[in-house]
Amino acid sequence: MNRDLKTHITFIRQKKTAYGGAERYLERLNDALIHLGYTTEILHSGLPKWLPSWSGVLLFSQQVCRKKNSSTFYFSLDRITCPDIYRAGDGVHRAFLKTRGFTLNPLHLCYLWLEKRTFRNAKAIIANSEMVKKEIIDFYAIDPEKIKVIYNGVPIPPIPNKLQAKTNLSEIFSFDKGLPVILFVGSGFRRKGVEEFLYTLAKLRRPFISFIVGKEKRMSHYQMLARKLKISDKVIFTGPRADVELFYEASDIFLFPTRYEPFSNVVLEALSYGDIVFTTRQNGASEILDENFVMHRSNDESIVEKIDRLLGDTDYLLEQQTQARRLAENFPIERNVDETIKLLDKIQKNLS
Repeated sequence: MNRDLKTHITFIRQKKTAYGGAERYLERLNDALIHLGYTTEILHSGLPKWLPSWSGVLLFSQQVCRKKNSSTFYFSLDRITCPDIYRAGDGVHRAFLKTRGFTLNPLHLCYLWLEKRTFRNAKAIIANSEMVKKEIIDFYAIDPEKIKVIYNGVPIPPIPNKLQAKTNLSEIFSFDKGLPVILFVGSGFRRKGVEEFLYTLAKLRRPFISFIVGKEKRMSHYQMLARKLKISDKVIFTGPRADVELFYEASDIFLFPTRYEPFSNVVLEALSYGDIVFTTRQNGASEILDENFVMHRSNDESIVEKIDRLLGDTDYLLEQQTQARRLAENFPIERNVDETIKLLDKIQKNLS
């Protein structure tokens, strides 16, 4: 690190939540920077929670930008009008709305207003996938040189003992530990494809047990769908969990049929525990997967046969799990931090 550069970084993140992928990323990056000698702070919103969400995002941007002066350096994970570096971890809202369809919610209009100014005003933009970089260029005509693709990274855990982990989990949830485990992790079930997840499970011929880990306001809707599809005895809804690593460790297959995801951290986390991952082309994380495991869309039925083959062939399953783990080892959090710090130094040199 060049000691002539500013070593105080202010991170911007409006909401403080316990289970989000962005929060885990920020915690890891923040710890790494402190270890390297930076001082940091994280600005969260101090606005009343009763405010409408649309006004909250506008007022938060105004609030943090008023505090900014020549001695501050903003690394923002949220759309604000005054970032030095903006990490587009939430993707491009205009692209997301194309997958969702028309909506009258004023929050979306506010996001679009902020998004345009965020991309234009940032000194540099971090995209966590080539998909997101392309969307920023296509929708907002931003200079490609301003956008740096830095793939997500995760701490690489020790190689898991899946048999032991499965035994441990079966003692908590009372299932046959000899069954293969199919996992979903994510909050906000509609966008992340839980409905499609359940329909896929209903078409499988081989025995399995599955877990759906995450927060969802309409949980009863998905539980009812599982009953309607006659798979409720094969699906366990856990709600949000702080110990999600237990589920990764015990699982064999991670199925994430999301409708739009810039680059979901859960894909890397699952791979790091040796889970075979299937996800959609609309997830930037699909860029690192073999095409055989990439779904064309969230309801792509071609994966049913592929999953059934894995469930029915133990040798093939173990071989692919080994490959999944090796893939994850290419994306440690240290790699992400190194690339991010290089960009920080570059931008600060240009400012000095």
